Amino acid sequence: MMRSVVSNLLTFLIVALVIMAGAIFWGQRTFVAQGPLEQAICLRVAPGDSVAVVAQRLEDEDAIVSPALFRIGSNYTGRTEDLKFGNYLVPAGATMDEILDTVTQGGASTCGAEVNFRVGVTSISVVARELNPTTGRYEEVAEYDPTAEDVVIPEEFTALVEGDAVPRYRITLAEGVTSWQVRDALQRVDILSGEIAEVPAEGSLNPNSYEVSPGDTRASVIERMQQAQEDILAAAWAERDEDVPVESPEELLILASLIEKETGVAAERAQVASVFVNRLRQGMRLQTDPTVIYGITNGEGVLGRGLRRSELDASTPYNTYVIDALPPTPIANPGREAIMAAAQPDETPYIYFVADGTGGHAFAETLEEHNANVARWREIEAQRNQ
Repeated sequence: MMRSVVSNLLTFLIVALVIMAGAIFWGQRTFVAQGPLEQAICLRVAPGDSVAVVAQRLEDEDAIVSPALFRIGSNYTGRTEDLKFGNYLVPAGATMDEILDTVTQGGASTCGAEVNFRVGVTSISVVARELNPTTGRYEEVAEYDPTAEDVVIPEEFTALVEGDAVPRYRITLAEGVTSWQVRDALQRVDILSGEIAEVPAEGSLNPNSYEVSPGDTRASVIERMQQAQEDILAAAWAERDEDVPVESPEELLILASLIEKETGVAAERAQVASVFVNRLRQGMRLQTDPTVIYGITNGEGVLGRGLRRSELDASTPYNTYVIDALPPTPIANPGREAIMAAAQPDETPYIYFVADGTGGHAFAETLEEHNANVARWREIEAQRNQ
């Protein structure tokens, strides 16, 4: 009798061990096997969420086969306490191990809502976008103008941002904005703290897109923009053509700002640079309207009208119709491409250019050719004003 009991007990233990071993083997295989998710999703992990909460959210999205196994795998691999809040793009077929890696390694959010404070040459806007996990593209949801007299924040904007536990924030500077415009815009970004004591030196801020976090100081954002511009300028100065007629990195930056304000066509930058360089080599005045405008506005907003004859004739440090060289400072914040165009201009015979009606310019070697181009441009203007 006793022998039979012992035999049955051993049999039971062996069966139990086999089942347990099978379960462990199945669990290990399932944990690293391709998951059931058919389309990519954006997984939101809010501050305070536990692995159990995340596991349930993943099951609701049909991204995992077992919340319990996800929790066990998290405990077994020692990652339960490493959960990082954020918005994470989970691709189709992701394994539980891959998902756990994503939500515990942290880093910048890769999906979800994004608020972009866009600082343009003529306007400022706040744009809310959301990543479409299926296409991998951000899609605009709502936009508003923070400078409007009666600011109205769209309901869609508020719903998207407040409905996301951890939205991303960006500040994007357009090429050619002035330092005064940047300072004014940053004062309106309510997630930032602190003040900017003085307007940064003109030209010292790199136009680019910068990710920021609530609580970042405005001064720290300015420092990042300045450091980026310093790095770009140093590289351009080191790679400049030796015969470019500028004496210092500051003069290169001034020249780049003129190029930036004269053309918005990327393919033209090096040609415009060649005109200014050719004029400097020949001792000709640069005669560029944006410098005159800067002398009037000091970079504080846009002029909003055409230049008057008296302004073109006025003797000011920025009037390149009067002075014989570069203006004393940059007139805007040029981007990388304009700086490189100043450092490595095209070799051309051109010393004139004028708008051609397409958004670009017509270039000329002689005054006669230039006058013909100007006449064509005036005809275009006249037709547009009819």
